[in-house]
Amino acid sequence: MRGWLTLTLGLLAVVVGAVWTVQGLGYVSGSVMTDQRFWVVAGPVLAAAGLGLLWRGMRARRRT
Repeated sequence: MRGWLTLTLGLLAVVVGAVWTVQGLGYVSGSVMTDQRFWVVAGPVLAAAGLGLLWRGMRARRRT
C-alpha cells in the first residue's frame, strides 16, 4: 500500500510542477502565476521531487 501512495504523490507532483512551469513561462494565461519567474524555478523543483517519489515508489513495489 505504501508504494501506491508514493507513486500517486509523485505523479501528482510531476503534473503540478509541469503546470507551474508552463504558467510561469506565460504559456497559460489568466493566472497570478503567469509570467512570474518564481514559478519557472519552483515548477521544475517540484517535478524533480515528484520524479524522486516515483522512483522510490517503484522500488518499494518491486520489493514486495
